[in-house]
Amino acid sequence: MKKLVFALLTAVLLLPTASAAGGESVALSRSAGQAKVVLRESVSVKSKLVRLNDLFSGTGEKADITVAYAPVPGKRAIFDSRWLYRVARAYGLNWRPLGLQDQIVVERESQMITREEIEDSIRVALIDRGADPNTKVELSNRMMRLYVASDVAASVGVEDVSYEPRTGRFTAILVAPAGDPGATRTRVTGRLHRETDVPVPARRIKANEVITERDIKWVKVGQNRLPRGVIVDINELIGKSPKRWLRAGIPVRTANVQPPILVPKGSLVTIYLKAPRMMLTVQGKALENGSDGDVIRINNTQSNKVIEAEVTGVAKVAVLPPGKIVMN
Repeated sequence: MKKLVFALLTAVLLLPTASAAGGESVALSRSAGQAKVVLRESVSVKSKLVRLNDLFSGTGEKADITVAYAPVPGKRAIFDSRWLYRVARAYGLNWRPLGLQDQIVVERESQMITREEIEDSIRVALIDRGADPNTKVELSNRMMRLYVASDVAASVGVEDVSYEPRTGRFTAILVAPAGDPGATRTRVTGRLHRETDVPVPARRIKANEVITERDIKWVKVGQNRLPRGVIVDINELIGKSPKRWLRAGIPVRTANVQPPILVPKGSLVTIYLKAPRMMLTVQGKALENGSDGDVIRINNTQSNKVIEAEVTGVAKVAVLPPGKIVMN
């Protein structure tokens, strides 16, 4: 708001001076024989200055006359009907507002420097001052971003860095664009956190699908943002199956995976009955899901009796006559 007020005040200062009555009559007489100009609805300017042609079309040889300072990059200013009418009269333009709704929004063309880019620049500066390279910068202001003009390099300099290794806290001054004496200077605070390499799904993995090494990628995660129970050993993921969909790039908790289901609930299985000097087989139907080594309930489709058996492979279970489980 302060910058908008500044832009409007500056705009007033750029208007030519004239006596109250005489100035108006001269301006009106000069515009009497001219073609009517048209107010633009909005405009985006590259320069620090706003010219007549930015506000009105049809200004002819007066197009390049400067009438105001443009807002800073990333900001906008609204010029209302009263100010615009004063400009039109001052420069002899044939234009009158139809009402208070006549206004123009002036924006400054800009480039955005994202929070991630800012954090990377601060991290480099802190490492140069002895900070641990295996750390991640986290700004206190999670919405932090900077804007620079569109005709300069989108760079940010880091100055006056203060860092406390014990707590990981830091302060710094950001200069954007970097190296520009007239650039915007912004004070920021934040913390450094150690990072851990974490295996995460490289793609979306559906429930009961067997996870392979090709399904995994590594990402760095700040230890402060690592939830309890998250898997950090890739061997705890490979060969397992998700209990529900796993999203790509999101760390996986131990409770979210299980050994692969070899016998799905409702599927037909072969029941192996081992006895001395013989092996009997019979068909059955699984009454619950089972992974390798799980004991599950099976319906013997021949006798229609429910027994317990150990899962020994895909669609395979094994029992002993007294119900004791054996390995296949």
